[in-house]
Amino acid sequence: MAQRQLKVLLADDVKLELEIEKTFFQRSGFLVYLTGLGFAIVLTLASFWAAGTDLVWRPAVPILLAALAIGQMGVHVVFFFHISSGPEDTNNFLALAFGVFVVGLVVFGSMLIMANLNANMPPMSMEQLIKLQR
Repeated sequence: MAQRQLKVLLADDVKLELEIEKTFFQRSGFLVYLTGLGFAIVLTLASFWAAGTDLVWRPAVPILLAALAIGQMGVHVVFFFHISSGPEDTNNFLALAFGVFVVGLVVFGSMLIMANLNANMPPMSMEQLIKLQR
């Protein structure tokens, strides 16, 4: 009888601990999103600042904007998609990598097609273009 009471008390303690951990993780989940939002806002404001300032060497602005964009993507992946390097996130990471691959393939293929069309189009004067539009 004493062992059963002890097991029931232990079970109640475990339930209480699980409820405390659940509440903690719900609050920390909110803090994770809030932290991610803060980083995203800072990176967005930094991008607008970099595009409009004269303090950055002009040829370096596109490189700086690309670095800030990559940082923004990293913030979204970690704080909002919750993709980490853990073993449980392997499928999520592979799905993300496949999505990036497909988007890159479509963009690269479109640029390749447009470059090919541009190279193979005959040169036209403005008068010829106007005649084609009528």
